Amino acid sequence: MEGFMHHCHRKLPTLLSRTLFKALKRSYISCTIHTSPLVSVPSKPTIPPPLVSRLFQPSNFREGQEGGDMTCRSQRLMLQTGLIHPSNPGCFYYLPVALRSMEKLVRLIDEEMHAIGGQKIDMPALCSAELWKKSGRWELMGKEMFRLLDRHNAEYCLGPTHEEAVTELFASQTTISYRKLPLLLYQVTRKFRDEQKPKFGLLRGREFYMKDMYSFDINEEAALQTYHSVCQSYGRIFDRLGLKWVQVQAATGNIGGTLSHEFQLPADIGEDQLLVCGNCGFSANIETMEQGQTECSQCQSGTLTESKGIEVGHTFYLGAKYSQAFKALFVNASNVPAVAEMGCFGLGVTRILAASIEVMSSEDAIHWPGLIAPYQVCVLPPKKGSKANEATLVAEKLSQSLGNSLPNLRGEVVLDDRVQMTIGKRLKDAKVLGYPYVVVVGQKALEDLPSFEVICQQSGETMFLSKEGLVDLLSKAETI
Repeated sequence: MEGFMHHCHRKLPTLLSRTLFKALKRSYISCTIHTSPLVSVPSKPTIPPPLVSRLFQPSNFREGQEGGDMTCRSQRLMLQTGLIHPSNPGCFYYLPVALRSMEKLVRLIDEEMHAIGGQKIDMPALCSAELWKKSGRWELMGKEMFRLLDRHNAEYCLGPTHEEAVTELFASQTTISYRKLPLLLYQVTRKFRDEQKPKFGLLRGREFYMKDMYSFDINEEAALQTYHSVCQSYGRIFDRLGLKWVQVQAATGNIGGTLSHEFQLPADIGEDQLLVCGNCGFSANIETMEQGQTECSQCQSGTLTESKGIEVGHTFYLGAKYSQAFKALFVNASNVPAVAEMGCFGLGVTRILAASIEVMSSEDAIHWPGLIAPYQVCVLPPKKGSKANEATLVAEKLSQSLGNSLPNLRGEVVLDDRVQMTIGKRLKDAKVLGYPYVVVVGQKALEDLPSFEVICQQSGETMFLSKEGLVDLLSKAETI
């Protein structure tokens, strides 16, 4: 390139006007400057903080208004704060703030599923009746299944679960080696069940999000190892969310198999009746026990006490129930086709979202699991026209610097710019919405040694910190 320019320097003045030649030369110099490795290029753009006034978060009933048929706190709070909006019975719009929380929950689930070897796929929601007839479940599912005909009168359903579909997928690969097993395939997608009486908001709906995983193993021993590995990963998910949970013996129902467990969050609003041993910790869904049984069958000495729970996960060891029907084979170590052993594992994504609000919140304020709070920090500038009005610019700069300088808070800071409202009113809104940290920027932010009022929602603690102290505190906030 330099040789070419040197040649141009000698020849071009005789061919081009001096002005055109200078323009070409400037273009070359500009090009070399922009491509120089000495010039630093920001890896990420500066992101302005979201403004509360611009968030699409419509309240569905006014303060003090009765909730009608809303019989649980999570449904009432999620509607009141504009997290969800009703569509038709058992179906909801997931609005921006709720969707942020759900996306974080999915990232957490992805982390744990990938850690045990899970591979994410996406299967069709529209499932052929032929698959379900092949497994014998087309009639077994009854009225809970949404069924439809296409223009050619072919029968389909909207998938409530995907055992048939994933087994057909595996069976289509006729030369899978035993070396590729265990194979764990999962998806996070919408599911459909025609609930007779949808209620409790997202806790019992007709359209909802679920994580469903399906495993394929070489034999029963390996399949049970996979089963217990997935159960342990479910426990880690609930532990990381800070939820109190219990794993209970459960019935296999219309899924089938020989072993099943539910993951329950103890709650008075729960629809499942549980029996828990106070001696050894054994627990079971009451439907798996003999009527009136009070003695623990595991330790023989403990007494079973009854409680209620919200089911948020369910695991099944399926054996060869589906793989035999679909001829889901792999090539074993003897180079002979063999039937895969299977398991299936479900997590109710939207149910976990609502159930965590149900069990952690107060009657008038949401308390989020820290990892899935929609935003970590809300910054409150002073009221317009107040004595501390000059601190508004400080609040704007603070919210932007926190969101861009701390890696864990990138995109996690929101500015409540509704400065026509009092600090007290906005603090009340922030409490209801459950931001883990609320930073009030007032008169003290204008002093020679500026300080900020910081309210930690989860602990209820209020403190006054310098900017350095605030940054140190918020740098420890765990995000995903």
